[in-house]
Amino acid sequence: MVFYHHLYRHANRWTVVNEMRQPFEVANLRALVRKVANNCAFCKVSKIIPSSPPIAPHSEKRLEPFVRLFTYVGVDYFGPVLIRAGRSQAKRWIALFTCLTIRAVHMEVVHSLSTDSCVMAVRRLICRRGSPAVFYSDNGTCFQGVNRQLQEEIAALNDDMAITFMNATTGWKFNPPADPHMGGVWERLVKSVKVAVGSALDTQRKPDDETLKTIIYEAEALVNSRPLTYIPLESADQESLIPNHFLLGSSTGNKLQPAAGVNGYGALRSSWKLAQFITGEFWRRWIREYLPVITRRCKWFENVKELEEGDLVLVVNGTARNQWIRGRAEKVFPGRDGRVRQALVGTSTGVLRRPAVKLAVLDVGDQCKPAEPSGDLGHQGLRGMKRPSHSLRRRRR
Repeated sequence: MVFYHHLYRHANRWTVVNEMRQPFEVANLRALVRKVANNCAFCKVSKIIPSSPPIAPHSEKRLEPFVRLFTYVGVDYFGPVLIRAGRSQAKRWIALFTCLTIRAVHMEVVHSLSTDSCVMAVRRLICRRGSPAVFYSDNGTCFQGVNRQLQEEIAALNDDMAITFMNATTGWKFNPPADPHMGGVWERLVKSVKVAVGSALDTQRKPDDETLKTIIYEAEALVNSRPLTYIPLESADQESLIPNHFLLGSSTGNKLQPAAGVNGYGALRSSWKLAQFITGEFWRRWIREYLPVITRRCKWFENVKELEEGDLVLVVNGTARNQWIRGRAEKVFPGRDGRVRQALVGTSTGVLRRPAVKLAVLDVGDQCKPAEPSGDLGHQGLRGMKRPSHSLRRRRR
């Protein structure tokens, strides 16, 4: 049976069943063929896929209410965008900063991917939105440079106020390499911004720097007016909660509007107290309406076998399967919930840090060895097989 499995090049198991039942009578043939295919090392490697652990719980930074806006920030770049620079063209990139709590966006135009340009973009964010407590990003080179400069300033000032970042406690956290799904908070907003500015930038005439900034700010206002919660239709006075409620005090920013259903706001004669009262109502709506939405899980529910140190793995790198790198898990990193989320993989080219969703574990404990083929591909190849057991009888002619 193993011989037939290799004879027909690990083909569909029904082909093996059809060929074996012609010269033999085999009890429970389909189950035996399935067992041989499941134990074949070649089939395991050619069909293996990564096992995704259940989705991790949200970070406390996304669930903390009544905090200053842009206290916890995710940052990413997208582009380049071609603009007019005199009679030639130049490239510009867009730095997107998003508040992890209320999902508001703040965008800056950067002229290069250098560390200095990233530092100036972060500085412009701080001047307009305040100093964040933590930045989250992928492993971009410019982000690594900003983090290194931040740590150097904090060490040099001995925990005093940092010159560039205005806060000696500001930290920078990075996602594992090749793991975009951990940055889905800002990756999804990058897509929304691209949709908003796509029609304006997809023209024959390239914009100049001033026009590009205007387009980006328009897209920022448009994305910050998207609904975060269910849109009520029972009453014309009700409106969905949007990021502009926290940024501008209302959906349009024209004037302070009390939240629907709020009573007693007329007694607040002070405009400042009224603004504080309305902001508090927005946060209470955020807790009541928005938090239950983001706690849902849409995929990756099942418990899977966790990655362990010493496991043989294939590193999924987005290329063809035969180009996946083989390695061994040298060290695993569990998350806050105790499940393994990252691992250090030793390969022939060095040690890689990869997420668990990009590592396919090779279970090659029970390998089936091919029999020595003899003869052609017909039934004469049976001469190379072992003597059949009592459950395998030659069919009478």
